[in-house]
Amino acid sequence: MTKMYGIPNCDTIKKARKWLEANNIAYAFHDYKKLGVPEKELKRWVKDAGWETVLNKRGTTWRKLDDDTKNNIDEASAIRIMLENPSIIKRPVLESGNSLLIGFKETDYQQLFN
Repeated sequence: MTKMYGIPNCDTIKKARKWLEANNIAYAFHDYKKLGVPEKELKRWVKDAGWETVLNKRGTTWRKLDDDTKNNIDEASAIRIMLENPSIIKRPVLESGNSLLIGFKETDYQQLFN
């Protein structure tokens, strides 16, 4: 089963969902805003991909953090921040079988599903 995690109004999520639908790939969508971030899954993503990959340092949520937090971040604090602020997680997070993709690149999706 393929599962996508994210926020429905995110442009990158919209692109990824459009790609999945155009390629007739069934998936379940987990909305962070409504359902929160599943801590168990978040910790697995961090273990598999690294917190630096899962944490989005390019968005407004990151920029709003105080400098002390940003300058002293580590894995534990990154996980805490992502649980408290789901918008700071890079989107989408896609799980399919044993594969994990963070962010959307059409070539990565093509490779995973071909």
